[in-house]
Amino acid sequence: MKDYTGVKTFDELIELEHGKIGSEKRNNYEEGAQMFIVSEMLKAARKEANLTQEELAEKAGTKKSYISKIENGKGNIQLSTLIRIFEQGLNRRIGLTFL
Repeated sequence: MKDYTGVKTFDELIELEHGKIGSEKRNNYEEGAQMFIVSEMLKAARKEANLTQEELAEKAGTKKSYISKIENGKGNIQLSTLIRIFEQGLNRRIGLTFL
């Protein structure tokens, strides 16, 4: 069982649970967290546009199974495909921030 008594910040909690920045375990956690964020953003934008996964896939030139996979955080997505889904399928622009 982990000892949380010295944990005072969210960053300390993440480090305790998932390792130091740059470690394989932490990188896997960060990648999963980012995929979760993308999947939730896509789901919310699709629902806001009142589209089914099938309708979005048709507008974006991809397959329903691919949209489903992304929305469930179960696959890698190329940036160009993500942009196409948002811009062509949802008529939304996306921006990136590099930290």
